[in-house]
Amino acid sequence: MSEEQPSQEIIEKIKALHHKYQASGQDMLSYLEGLLYADYLTYWDYINLDTLLTLQQPKTSFKDEKIFIVYHQITELYFNLIIWEMEQICDAEEIELSFLKQRLQRIIIYFDQLISSFSVMGNGMEREQFLKFRMSLLPSSGFQSAQYRIIEIMATEIQNLVNLKERAEYSDINLTNVDSIFDILYWQFGAKELATGKKTLTLKSFEEKYGRRLKDLILKYRKNNLWKIYQYLPDQDEELTSLMKSLDQKANVYWPLAHYKSAVKYLHKDPGDIAATGGTNWQKYLPPRFQKVIFFPELWTEKEQEEWGKGWVMDEVFGRED
Repeated sequence: MSEEQPSQEIIEKIKALHHKYQASGQDMLSYLEGLLYADYLTYWDYINLDTLLTLQQPKTSFKDEKIFIVYHQITELYFNLIIWEMEQICDAEEIELSFLKQRLQRIIIYFDQLISSFSVMGNGMEREQFLKFRMSLLPSSGFQSAQYRIIEIMATEIQNLVNLKERAEYSDINLTNVDSIFDILYWQFGAKELATGKKTLTLKSFEEKYGRRLKDLILKYRKNNLWKIYQYLPDQDEELTSLMKSLDQKANVYWPLAHYKSAVKYLHKDPGDIAATGGTNWQKYLPPRFQKVIFFPELWTEKEQEEWGKGWVMDEVFGRED
């Protein structure tokens, strides 16, 4: 039986490949020969499954610690997807309305997944196990997620991330010294020692590893963050504004609220509270009504800003109003 001859469709594809490689100065025959020796791609190799499953390395023998690790790794992967979408928006030379809406919708979906998945933390661990294995994690803390800081920097004007008490003074600042404003960003105050108010080792090590990079990103995105792009887009519409507000609320109310609910379950204890890992002040850092971080304050009324997060903590956590 004679060998089956290549179809005309295959011949056309080979011609197209020839033009592609010729245009880039490459030898198509070498690539075809490489295909002869290459193995077929498998699912487990493509996603590096074997490597992925070795990345959970608990520090104790408590079984629920693995849940804690896996959840935080998943969270960081979602953060990475959000950054990936925001980079496409902020680094684009030209932005079309439809493109911006599509990317915002993706980001919102990722935040929805993050918010809803926090029940894994809230319901997926025994409190007794958590309170024991967490002591082996010191001084590390979820506070040290640099990716979330990057999301904030790419989303809004840096003045909106200043600690609430100083925010009004910096509302119209012309950013010339990134070091000075970096030291008063709101999350700095969430990693101060409860007793002394000094920087914790958690914060010091975080700044040592990521401080320079975050400062560079502040400068890079001060003129092309998400708010700037929205602000100067010529063809805004109600749907776009609604998407911006939805992102703002999910990132700065519902996401920290989901985190707070979990912290209350594991760390709240009468008559006192248990400090979070690294000594961070979670009681003042996580509730949105205390920080009032708003990416796009211009899109909200004064009353909405004043009541930012009000009632949600008491309703969702304690089941009653303020």
